[in-house]
Amino acid sequence: MDYSHDEAVATVASQVQSFHSRQQPFRIYHGSTNSTRDSPYGRDNIVNTAPLTHVLQVDPTAQTVLAEPNVPMDQLVQATLAHNLVPLVVMEFPGITAGGGFSGTSGESSSFRHGFFDATVNWIEIVLPNGEVRRASQKDDPELFWGAASAFGTLGIVTLVEIQCRPAKPLVELTYHSAASMDQAMQVFRTATADQTIEYLDGIVFAKNHVVVCAGRLVDSPPEGGPVQRFTRAQDPWFYIHAQRRSPAPSAGSNTPPSVTHYIPLEDYLFRYDRGAFWTGRFAYQYFLTPFNRITRYILDFFMHARVMYHALHQSGLSSYFIIQDVAVPCGGTTEFIDWLDHKDSFGSYPIWLCPLRHSEGVMSRSRDLSDANTETNSETDDGYIMNFGLWAPSPFHNDRQAFIAQNRRLEGKVRQLGGKKWLYAHAYYTEDEFWSIYNKKEYDSLRAKYHASYLPDLYQKVRVNLVPGNGSQSWESWMRGLFWSVWPVSGLYGVYKAWRGGEYLIRKHK
Repeated sequence: MDYSHDEAVATVASQVQSFHSRQQPFRIYHGSTNSTRDSPYGRDNIVNTAPLTHVLQVDPTAQTVLAEPNVPMDQLVQATLAHNLVPLVVMEFPGITAGGGFSGTSGESSSFRHGFFDATVNWIEIVLPNGEVRRASQKDDPELFWGAASAFGTLGIVTLVEIQCRPAKPLVELTYHSAASMDQAMQVFRTATADQTIEYLDGIVFAKNHVVVCAGRLVDSPPEGGPVQRFTRAQDPWFYIHAQRRSPAPSAGSNTPPSVTHYIPLEDYLFRYDRGAFWTGRFAYQYFLTPFNRITRYILDFFMHARVMYHALHQSGLSSYFIIQDVAVPCGGTTEFIDWLDHKDSFGSYPIWLCPLRHSEGVMSRSRDLSDANTETNSETDDGYIMNFGLWAPSPFHNDRQAFIAQNRRLEGKVRQLGGKKWLYAHAYYTEDEFWSIYNKKEYDSLRAKYHASYLPDLYQKVRVNLVPGNGSQSWESWMRGLFWSVWPVSGLYGVYKAWRGGEYLIRKHK
């Protein structure tokens, strides 16, 4: 039977109308997630959008693609490449969806040029929390469009997006620039952003004195003898290991960072961080006391892709052992921030991901601190840019819940001090007053009232972490279960088992 998008949306709208008539809050069930937050899904409180997984149209003339919200990046790229197109911004994990990218403020290595993913969307179809189906664009009904961007589904359910593309080429010419300090790396970033031929830009901090900036451009073919490197096959290297080995730290006193260039098939470049989920996969080897080398990475490759790792992370509950945060600070504060992160009590782990980003118009992606930051910049070219830091590592305080919370709160406080912000796909440890001192609650609440969303949980309720877990009424059975779960490696093995089995893992089954 032919698929009908309109019928699928009508089903979603009917479910929403039912909840609205009872003023009963609901959650949106997509079937999977790239968030690390605990998700309170149950079969009686969800609107199921899992079937919305189709690419409906690719328009080579307009250079656009029409996709439902649960279309993952790998499916989206395959559909557009068939027409020699590629989306302007492609999130680096294949399983991140178009809807998640729009509603969750996703920015990647082309975002220094094109902005966040939401800025590359022409228009959206959205089911409002009263069941009404609307269309909004950057030009027509921009208030609803930018309100829905970065609202994490708290303003309605996005059911369709039209995404901007550009002509594709087979390869990315990627040059690795080594820098001896964050200040030196920032100069490389500024030079690259000023070069209009550079289309992809990010970096990795391996140590305070070793930063690698990766600048890429699309090309048709490598020069004769030019090395072609892949990253998506089991026998290929993990990208961060390759970048570190090919770009050693500059020698003392060197003024010109050495550089090396490789040619990467476009899909391999776009999803270069999938295997190992950047470098977090190596922590699984540490957890299971497994040697970390080329042979074991090849043997265990199935488990080392981001989709599988997120599945295991949710089932095991091990996210509470890790700092998993993406934060952004003004470019002038990057050196101070790296110096602060270098201390164990702050973060004290490497690598750290760097990604320059253009500001977004989304209501919840515009924090007050970013616009009012007093941090001085080193160059006029920093105007409009912020620097994302990807911070993912085990916490040294994972055995002490309160110390772990305090570490996360110190990180949030430092980012705020520097005039920065954090992305809300991960755990948020703010108090409610702290959270709304950063984000514009008045504008957000006004939009929710206008579009019938006030009965739904707001964004703070969705992303917050309970800072006072437990209330003294824990049952004996729950205490025993928790004690058993804390025994190494019970939770980790359970997560691996559930990831291996697959299936729906967010909806809690009825007893």
